[in-house]
Amino acid sequence: MTDENERAVRAAIDGELRLLDPEVRAVPARVLELLDPEFTEIGASGRRWDRVSILQVTGDGSVSGESAVEVSEMSGAVLAPGVVHLTYFAGHAGRRAWRSSLWRLTETGWRMYFHQGTPTG
Repeated sequence: MTDENERAVRAAIDGELRLLDPEVRAVPARVLELLDPEFTEIGASGRRWDRVSILQVTGDGSVSGESAVEVSEMSGAVLAPGVVHLTYFAGHAGRRAWRSSLWRLTETGWRMYFHQGTPTG
């Protein structure tokens, strides 16, 4: 992997980990800094989310005191210049899911464009 690709993957991983941080999730402005304007998510529940609906969950105080997400096996690949695909395993509140995110480089930095969670047994 080239140095440029390594930096891109590292930036996406850093952004992903910030979005998983309960302190970041509790502040809508901090979440918005990390989500692309065209962000969409298909959650592990099967529900489709966008920036507005995700903020209703993360910014309503329901995450205060939320425990951290346990992350393992995170890896990333540059799909094209300015586009990184991350995959990882996440455990939280007794639920486990494989997660997949697409990050893209914008004028304001790396932002999550798409996210999907698939429950595991």
